[in-house]
Amino acid sequence: MNHKKMYQRRTLRTAGMGVCYLLVLLAVLVGWVYSQLPDVIFLEPGQTLSFVQMPYIKVQKNVGTKDVSRAAPTHSSNTQLSLCGMLPLKTVRTVVTDRPVVRVCGTPFGIKMFSEGALVVAFADIPTENGRANPAKEAGLKLGDWIVQIGQEPIRSNRDLSAALQKVGGLAVTVTYRREGVTGTTQLIPAQGEDGRWKAGMWVRDSSAGVGTMTFVDENQGIFGGLGHPISDSDTGENIALRSGEIVPCTIIGYTKGRIGDPGELKGQFSNGLSIGTIRKNSASGVFGTVRRGFDGEYMPIAFAQEVKIGPAEILTTLDGDRPVRYQVEIERVQYNADGDKHNLLVRVTDPTLLEETGGIVQGMSGSPIIQDGKLVGAVTHVLVNDPTRGYGIFIENMLDAAA
Repeated sequence: MNHKKMYQRRTLRTAGMGVCYLLVLLAVLVGWVYSQLPDVIFLEPGQTLSFVQMPYIKVQKNVGTKDVSRAAPTHSSNTQLSLCGMLPLKTVRTVVTDRPVVRVCGTPFGIKMFSEGALVVAFADIPTENGRANPAKEAGLKLGDWIVQIGQEPIRSNRDLSAALQKVGGLAVTVTYRREGVTGTTQLIPAQGEDGRWKAGMWVRDSSAGVGTMTFVDENQGIFGGLGHPISDSDTGENIALRSGEIVPCTIIGYTKGRIGDPGELKGQFSNGLSIGTIRKNSASGVFGTVRRGFDGEYMPIAFAQEVKIGPAEILTTLDGDRPVRYQVEIERVQYNADGDKHNLLVRVTDPTLLEETGGIVQGMSGSPIIQDGKLVGAVTHVLVNDPTRGYGIFIENMLDAAA
């Protein structure tokens, strides 16, 4: 009898542990699905909400509705999503609006940007009568700091910084800087170099230039979007704090093929110095601004994020001159909530011509439109250094939101 009771207890204990494990696994599964769902979903009038990549997500109910103010009249509601129509998961905001139609480009463009402040990119000791000195290091400044003011003088360029140091001479002065978005101050005493000029012992940069790919132009609003990621300094990796900028015509004159561990690169040449647009934003989702002329390209509706699916797609990019060509790719992963929006899509190049020419995705292709089922779904943003056939992309929905 005692053996029977002990067996029953062990059986109950085992069953209880099994139930606990199942509940833990269910909680982990629910938590993962919750983390993958976006906070805001866009729909066009009359469209049913569904996730192509997550068909088990169902609409349970609308919690309430309200009108919201946007550039065009829209309707917003709070919608509760569930797992298979049974387990409530997350309440998201659904916005019903007309589907945007934009001109899809894929053309190269030149970028000229001037920063708000001077970026510290290197340090260099100063030979003086008393030995070598480095006032910037002694003041606690670091690579990647933005110098925005010296004393009462605002710093917008290298020339401003040099002039401010000459004005101060050998006296201590307050330096205002920005580091990782936080403003700070420090005291710096310039050192006089052998040439008689007062110096801080640091190299700074106040401008940037490069080549990227135009993703779209919205001619109704006169705006453009490109790159799909911010312009950053090549030495420090810091995003350029935009003071002013412009885009200019550009042609691709060649490229280097990408290899494992060594990303290739498009080689572009500014066609002329005439500005064709003004850069207004240098954001995590790309470079945006206003245009001064029309652009070539096909008008195309965008795909909302939940409509993008794993499977065949195309990218539109330029390898020669300024005429883009479509190349075959495969979307291998779709993530609604991704780090900084830049990892929404994982794309693999399958086109034999592009693989033969460039090895896949190379630098300069950032912003190349990604097209699926006749809709613009996103843009290429990064290449995987250890696999140039693959790269990341951003939803076009996120780029349009940042451009507004």
